[in-house]
Amino acid sequence: MHIVKANYLISSPNIGLCPTADRPEYAFIGRSNVGKSSLINMLCAKQGLAKTSGTPGKTQLINHFELENAIANTNVRNKWYLVDLPGYGYAKVGKGQRKTWQKMIADYLQQRKTIMQVFILIDSRHTPQAIDIEFVNQLGEWQLPFSIVFTKSDKVQQQIVSANIKAFTTKLSETWEELPVHYITSAVKGRGGKEILTLIERLNNL
Repeated sequence: MHIVKANYLISSPNIGLCPTADRPEYAFIGRSNVGKSSLINMLCAKQGLAKTSGTPGKTQLINHFELENAIANTNVRNKWYLVDLPGYGYAKVGKGQRKTWQKMIADYLQQRKTIMQVFILIDSRHTPQAIDIEFVNQLGEWQLPFSIVFTKSDKVQQQIVSANIKAFTTKLSETWEELPVHYITSAVKGRGGKEILTLIERLNNL
């Protein structure tokens, strides 16, 4: 996929203020500090597009980005949205604020009809976390299409990454007959970006 446009559009506090749902939409979500902004910047080949931060909970709104990719051998462009959602894990905010985020995320994921795929980001450096497993199972209950993206694969030895991914998928197999598709990524080395964009391109052309 050759992306020819990647621009920030708007940040919305609720689904009612999101842009018109007139094109395919791809949502990215994960625990706070999972490397979501770095992955988005890598996919779009545009550093600084999504703001990175070492502070958990920095993303607090539904952030829409406008993207366009050229279709090979034509003058046609596919237009789609990439959406950066708040993290569902640890953040230094009060219980009330967390509940507001939870409702905002749930409303968006269940009511936004143009979502083609939700990418759930999991930190490959760690053993399975209950909150990640619960969120994957929640999307299954909502019958949403999703993929799992293991991030930061360059940060630890590959045998650790492989062991953690195996442990995660083994845990999922307790509740899933067929395991979700997963990708292994590194924003630093560009690993996995081509595969994710290939999926997006295929879904755009359905």
